Amino acid sequence: MFDRPVSGENAVLVQLDFGDGGYPERLAEFHLLATSAGAEPLTVIQGRRQAPDSATYAGKGKVEEIGLAVKAYGADLVIFNHELTAGQQRNLEKILDCRVIDRNSLILDIFALRARSHEGKLQVELAQLQHLSTRLVRGWTHLERQKGGIGLRGPGEKQLESDRRLLGKRVTLLKDRLKLLERQRSVRRRARDRGGILAVSLVGYTNAGKSTLFNALTKAGSYAADQLFATLDTTSRRIYLGDVGQAVISDTVGFIRDLPHSLVAAFHATLEETSSADLLLHVVDSASPDRDQQIEAVNKVLHEIGAAAVPQILIWNKIDATQVLPGIERDEYGNIARVRLSAQTGAGLDLLRATLAEVASVRALSGEAEAVLANEAGAVTLA
Repeated sequence: MFDRPVSGENAVLVQLDFGDGGYPERLAEFHLLATSAGAEPLTVIQGRRQAPDSATYAGKGKVEEIGLAVKAYGADLVIFNHELTAGQQRNLEKILDCRVIDRNSLILDIFALRARSHEGKLQVELAQLQHLSTRLVRGWTHLERQKGGIGLRGPGEKQLESDRRLLGKRVTLLKDRLKLLERQRSVRRRARDRGGILAVSLVGYTNAGKSTLFNALTKAGSYAADQLFATLDTTSRRIYLGDVGQAVISDTVGFIRDLPHSLVAAFHATLEETSSADLLLHVVDSASPDRDQQIEAVNKVLHEIGAAAVPQILIWNKIDATQVLPGIERDEYGNIARVRLSAQTGAGLDLLRATLAEVASVRALSGEAEAVLANEAGAVTLA
């Protein structure tokens, strides 16, 4: 479905260890991010630091090491798996005499590559322009020779001649268009709410298997692949749950640690589908050694978008890779807390359907009880 990136830019990757833990997993994820954007990683420069250097992030000695690698490999760009300030990026480009991008630019670029719908493209362009606007102090001259390379897809060369005023106008226009789409989405959501249909949203770390699970439940045929951010556009389908009626399940964009704030803000309309859901199915790659950190990263984003209070059930996916049996785990109150399954093989999908039916049944009973109490309160008032 997605075109393979053709830029093929040779890149030197830089990742420093600040003692945060999970370093090998972060490094593997970084490599996948770079290749997803079309880069050809030549080497990885690593090192340990107590804190980032204010001028160059990596420090004088490490920057010299990066410079030697750039010359030795003939690299086109250097990619940091960290967020750089505009000043740090400018200083690094001056010292290294080559283009430098940070983790935020890399993720934004992949989103630009993956966006297919009109709304998705608007959201990505808004996020990129907001990110670039923080670097306007540099001017656009450093972009003239890049011609839409990694970290620059989306707005592209159209913005090379734009000044801050024109960029601001474009940002305003994009926000207005997205607000219109958000209102249309809100109307559809209110119509669904009036029908009393259970709204379920799939959330999880990127590449956890959300789209595979979505397809297995709904037969929707959504694109699913072993790559980061395979899904950007929210897709919703109805599924029938027997006697308790039906539910609407939405497949959403995958989250990742240190997701750029501009991206979260730009995708507000899409992510609002998550915050307004009745239930979140938090899909976890149970075979990943980094799963606990990934769960934490997802919950952090959910808090940021106002969805932290939405009831959540963990979906322990990919049990086929861990040889764990399908099953349902409940908390001390008897509520379902975790479902073990494999979206790939279908093992445990019947348990998930039973879980959704149970949630829908409890929700329906709760709604009936509230209606009875409301009627009784009304009768007392009239008396």
